[in-house]
Amino acid sequence: MRARRSVRPVRALAGLLLAAALALTGCTGSGGDSGSASGDSDVAQSQAKEAAPGAAADDAAGGGKQATTAPELPTSHIIRTAELTVQVKNVPKALEAARTATVNAGGYVGKESTFRDKEGTEETQVTLRVPADRYEEVLVELEGSGKLLERTAKAQDVTEQVVDVESRIKTQRASVARIRELMDQATKLSDVVTLEGELSTRQADLEALLARQASLKDRTSLATITLSLSEKPVVKATEDDDPGVLDALAGGWGAFVSMLRWIVVALAAVLPFAAVLALILLVWLRWVRPRLPRRPAPAGASSTLGPLPTARPAPQPGRTEQQGEQD
Repeated sequence: MRARRSVRPVRALAGLLLAAALALTGCTGSGGDSGSASGDSDVAQSQAKEAAPGAAADDAAGGGKQATTAPELPTSHIIRTAELTVQVKNVPKALEAARTATVNAGGYVGKESTFRDKEGTEETQVTLRVPADRYEEVLVELEGSGKLLERTAKAQDVTEQVVDVESRIKTQRASVARIRELMDQATKLSDVVTLEGELSTRQADLEALLARQASLKDRTSLATITLSLSEKPVVKATEDDDPGVLDALAGGWGAFVSMLRWIVVALAAVLPFAAVLALILLVWLRWVRPRLPRRPAPAGASSTLGPLPTARPAPQPGRTEQQGEQD
């Protein structure tokens, strides 16, 4: 009995020691695992910190791009025109230089007119079409070809017109496509004829819109410069504030001279007719009139018994009384 009682406490003690060892082993393992996990987490955090600045920079750069990039606005369509009057020493050379500058800029020369005045001075007016992006460059070059006398520049924004025409073209094309689909589905001849008339009308409207679009594109893509070249300055009349006495005398003398000039012109215009009339009158008086037969003078009335007595005038009352007293 004693032997059995002594074995049981030993077994119990051994069990307690084994449980304690297992507990210590578990704590050590958990501590090692936690240490390795904490080490791994520290490494991951350090790697994340190292990668974070680049990622943050990329995000910042991307955010900056998104923030600084504005939404795309519709392209502006502007019609640019300019008129230049330049005094040069030699018009042909200046004209050739203007042509060269226009062609080098990618444009072309349009309408051109050249004339000479009474003094033999040559003047030229030419229309130049240059790309819109080279407009200012060509304008400055033309201004430097001589003495600039006058400059006029205009800019007209037609962006709304261009957008409106493009929208109407899309709508019209869709309408034409629908009419063609209906024509394919039509079975009656009357429907086909009606749809053909509608299709021709809409196609005509579409062609008109396309022509307008082409015109706007040409006027916006190419600027127009009207260049006038002359070898003498353009004289402009100066306006006086109030006319003086000398101005009045000069005006009166000018009016008198003008009146005399008109009188002389009128006499010169009438002179040929007056000469012809005078010649006709002279021929009539000298040659025609003397040869005409003259009428005989009327003779006194007579009869077979002799000349008839002429009637005596009736005596006046006063006259008869005087004659009676004399008798």
